Amino acid sequence: MWTAITREVSPALADCQLSFVERDAIDVPRARLQHAAYCAALQTLGCDVIELPADATFPDSVFVEDVALAFDEVAIATRPGVESRRHEGVAVLEMLGDLRPMLRIEAPGTLDGGDVLRIGKRVFVGISARSNESGHVQLRDLLAPHGYSVESVPMRNCLHLKSAVTQVAAGTVLVNPAWVDATPFAGYDRIEVDPSEQYAANAVRLGDAVLYPACFPRTLERLRAAGIAVTTVDVSELQKAEGAVTCCSILLRSEARPVASVA
Repeated sequence: MWTAITREVSPALADCQLSFVERDAIDVPRARLQHAAYCAALQTLGCDVIELPADATFPDSVFVEDVALAFDEVAIATRPGVESRRHEGVAVLEMLGDLRPMLRIEAPGTLDGGDVLRIGKRVFVGISARSNESGHVQLRDLLAPHGYSVESVPMRNCLHLKSAVTQVAAGTVLVNPAWVDATPFAGYDRIEVDPSEQYAANAVRLGDAVLYPACFPRTLERLRAAGIAVTTVDVSELQKAEGAVTCCSILLRSEARPVASVA
């Protein structure tokens, strides 16, 4: 069983931060409908969805993954690389703090959750404009007592590591080799995105199922040809805000141990 923490779309979404996509008009009511369908899909795949209310103060606040990380043992409050996003996580952290002991990335470290990919006890962190070396080192130190290794991964031409690579099955990653150094993933089976679909490497894995954007049919065909069960959702308005399916939720294993104090 999984729990997914999500947040409704901000009415100010059109004022979102952008780095690698051109600004385009965002239909906020349509984005809300798409987000509702995304949450419904998570429920269909076995998630208990907790949806926090929208906040007009923070345009990017629907992208909850960037402000916090959830592991079986602890949660970690990140420190987003964009200063304007550093206070948007208060409500998220309050909710998450009821479910996990809470640790923090401190200044001068910066870390966006979208740069962090966990595969078992291995944690890959993108070397990006949003996540600096201090953030990488702090994450490594915070997770080491719980048996995780943390590896920094070179990337290019995209916002976050999970824009370029995500896990889609046990031992299998979906990757855009034009955007990430694939060497750290040499031990995994790799499905490459179709070259015409450069943004297609972002997918949410829930057990044996994958939640995936509907707009990448060629890569979708590759996933299904590999025997992966895929549920698709339309997130086209959220993609205009440089969002993706992973960044709209924080996933926790519900069977993990209860909250205990952390020294």
